[in-house]
Amino acid sequence: MRVLIQRVKKASVEVDSLTVSSINSGLVILLGIENEDNSIDIEWLTSKISQLRIFNDKNKVMNNSLIDVKGDIIVISQFTLHASTKKGNRPSYIKASKSDFANKIYKDFLISIENKINKKPFSGIFGADMLVKIENDGPVTIFIDSKNKE
Repeated sequence: MRVLIQRVKKASVEVDSLTVSSINSGLVILLGIENEDNSIDIEWLTSKISQLRIFNDKNKVMNNSLIDVKGDIIVISQFTLHASTKKGNRPSYIKASKSDFANKIYKDFLISIENKINKKPFSGIFGADMLVKIENDGPVTIFIDSKNKE
């Protein structure tokens, strides 16, 4: 499981020109799911994300977590995070999970992050063509792979 985390001043998700989610200060999580992902990956990642100290304290030092600042979160399924560009110029998505499995893991991820931050996360619409508007704060962008815990 891979996530691209962006600290945002505001963000929104549109589907068919309708806004389905919007937040002010918080995190946008782009979530890539592969077939080997399971509840251990979900638990590890949601714990890491909820406690990640990437928000400024009063001294402008990144010492606060999403929980500390009472920020919001939008989680968006993003199969292209598993793109392989090793061969040729057209990315391969063979490692990305199929829709049925990915949707189940995505829903489990939403439940787990809600339990960690004690707040309902916002989301995109799984499998939809979405327009994601992000006002990146910092910019702060962090990539985490649950299979490569660095």
